[in-house]
Amino acid sequence: METTKIIFLSIIFGALAGAAVAFSILSFPSQPSQNELIKDFYLTENAAHFSPHSLRKMMDKGDTGFILVDLRSQEEYEKEHIIGAVSIPAYKDKDTSDYGAVDRIVGNFSSLPKNKDIIVYCYSIPCMTGRKVGKILAEHDIFVKQLGIGWNEWRYDWTGWNHEHEWNITNVSNYVFSGPEPGIPKKSNSTACPIEGQLGC
Repeated sequence: METTKIIFLSIIFGALAGAAVAFSILSFPSQPSQNELIKDFYLTENAAHFSPHSLRKMMDKGDTGFILVDLRSQEEYEKEHIIGAVSIPAYKDKDTSDYGAVDRIVGNFSSLPKNKDIIVYCYSIPCMTGRKVGKILAEHDIFVKQLGIGWNEWRYDWTGWNHEHEWNITNVSNYVFSGPEPGIPKKSNSTACPIEGQLGC
């Protein structure tokens, strides 16, 4: 009888101890290490961002494996935009955002070809429009990349983001277009950024 009681109590206390350990593990998961956080950061950056150098290089080659989307207002798009970009405005006009038009935005992006990288850009590097629209789209299983710069840097700071040896090789006027149509990038034999592959510009 005494032995049975001891075995029974051992089972009870063992189960309680196991439950306590399991609860503590589930309630307080281990924090990722600094190296894991750094790795996740770079994996995310490389997955979500698209290099403007790579974009310009693809334009020069006549590569059509991407769709560039301008998120600024239609008025601003028609004034000037990156050549080849289509307009899916996230702004009603230059002063009024239209983030609430989720059905329209998602519907327009849904109609784009599925076999190409979709790259969005907005006003500038710190502008949140691309990030907000990217979040809306991701919540609807549409995944877009963010151009590493915005319209302002592309149009008005050409030497700020291009490599110094490229300043005289390329000209911003060849990479902008005016009007309601996207325009077609001109093929170029530019040797700017000759680095090929995943680690290219």
